[in-house]
Amino acid sequence: MDYVIYFAITIGILVFVHEFGHFAAAKLSGMRADVFAIGFGKRLFGWNKITGFTFGELPKDFKGEGHTDYRLALLPLGGYVKIAGMVDESFDTEFANKEPEPWEFRSKPTYKKIFVITAGVLMNLLLALIIFWGANFFQGKQVVETTSIGYVEPGSAADSLGFKSGDKILAVNDKKIDNWTEFDSEMLINTMGKDVDVKVRRDNEIIPIFVPRSKIPEQNEAPLVIADGWEQPFIDSVLSGTPASKAGIKKGDILLEINDNGIQTRSEAVSIISTHKNKPIDIVVQRNQDTVALTATPDNDGMIGVLIVQQYAGKIKYETYGFFESFYYGWKDIVKITDLTFTMLGRVFSGDIEFGKAFGGPIKIAQFAAKSADTGILSFLYFLALLSLTLAIINIMPFPVLDGGHLLIILIEGIMRREIPIKVKVAIQNVGFVLLLLLMAFILYNDILNI
Repeated sequence: MDYVIYFAITIGILVFVHEFGHFAAAKLSGMRADVFAIGFGKRLFGWNKITGFTFGELPKDFKGEGHTDYRLALLPLGGYVKIAGMVDESFDTEFANKEPEPWEFRSKPTYKKIFVITAGVLMNLLLALIIFWGANFFQGKQVVETTSIGYVEPGSAADSLGFKSGDKILAVNDKKIDNWTEFDSEMLINTMGKDVDVKVRRDNEIIPIFVPRSKIPEQNEAPLVIADGWEQPFIDSVLSGTPASKAGIKKGDILLEINDNGIQTRSEAVSIISTHKNKPIDIVVQRNQDTVALTATPDNDGMIGVLIVQQYAGKIKYETYGFFESFYYGWKDIVKITDLTFTMLGRVFSGDIEFGKAFGGPIKIAQFAAKSADTGILSFLYFLALLSLTLAIINIMPFPVLDGGHLLIILIEGIMRREIPIKVKVAIQNVGFVLLLLLMAFILYNDILNI
């Protein structure tokens, strides 16, 4: 249910901001906006100045006479603004056999058409910029000031690749690394789809380590290596009546071993516990100055009812920015993410990155929205900014039905100095709409496969 709620909130905000851009630009350009819809398909309910608030579809003979019908439609996967005299998602061509009216889209000069059709993308960019500005101004950037690797578990993937505790990271694919924040970005994001060459310093010797992409975990998984300075995981809270409570585990206990496996990270503890559903596990904890051995049995979900926390105790630097400086760094964030997005698209087409890992549909959006919201409002807003920017990038692509497709037609008409036949526009829209539905179905299929 959380996924549904956060998906609705996320999509609702993004669609409203995007469509409001088109709506406001149309009004400013002297065009009539007959419909402002959140969602596609059948009208569920809405309001306009003529009928007031009503449920269901409007009467077939309804004439808005310039008054917008604000509505919520059945399919919550987007939205649209129906602008008079324009072939759009509504496929309404009733105006085609009439002379152009002054308030219609088709009667306006090219520059006004471009303004209206790009306004949605501009609003998405503005939303992303405002959120990035706020993150830079109010929070700043956190930099983990170390390049030293912490504990490397014997037999782990990192150990098999050749990493050792205390190694100092020098470069990733020949890019110099000055802190752990840069290392994470290079390993998880900037080199996505590629194998990685890492250079480390060990006892005054520079050692190259080759890391196949298959060995690098996803962003939401336990990292390949951790930074030096992480404290051993400990119990932050224990729920009453749970296996942990019955076993005698207490808040503040430091995890030392689970089933004779030394525990150095929170992810190690969670992994072992979750794979022993309804099976007893032996736990050794440090409590004050004593070592205590306990036994607990995870439930059907592989949980024992504790919150395991691990904190970084090393050096952290916070880079803060002024009011106007934050806009500059916010714009730099947009440029960087846009460049990364197109790089990822290129790697998807070249086969370096699986389609399902690069693109997400409603299920994946709902999952990430819920997880980011659980982490805090700042994480959710940052996720919202990323989605808003992604929506802007995708929408401006020259694909039928999308804003970029409409823009391409407007530019062609501007060059030709005449309108493309309505039947041709409708055919283009139909083909684009079918292709878009097929793409959405494929993305949804990938979402289900990766649940």
